[in-house]
Amino acid sequence: MLQQVSIPIRTECPPGACVCEREILLADPEADLRPLRLTRTEEQKLLDRIDAVSSYEELKRLQDRIRANLGVELRIAPGPNEVRTLRGILIVLQDRPGLCKKVRQSVPAAVRRVLERHPEITYAILDAHDLFGAP
Repeated sequence: MLQQVSIPIRTECPPGACVCEREILLADPEADLRPLRLTRTEEQKLLDRIDAVSSYEELKRLQDRIRANLGVELRIAPGPNEVRTLRGILIVLQDRPGLCKKVRQSVPAAVRRVLERHPEITYAILDAHDLFGAP
């Protein structure tokens, strides 16, 4: 029997298109349903908000809001190898039950577009990980 949910939740993906484990999450009365609150409308608002980011501080605040509202970590860090281009920056939205595969792809893509438009944010990320730090 499925749990009654009074908040709007994301509609079900077509069979075989996603591995979000939505049904399993809804069947568990103790489950954290925050990832399911990201409806398609809310996803578009999130992508628009990411697109509006213009500083490293805004990006950090956005990461905090994603963590608080969805219970999901958005990690942005230099890759394990030398960072020569923007492609060397790892942008990963944590995989979590209830979080659609499309969202796990669209959010990092939106962040990458912001970093391409604002290279100063990329430099701040590198500096925050001591890549430009003093010896």
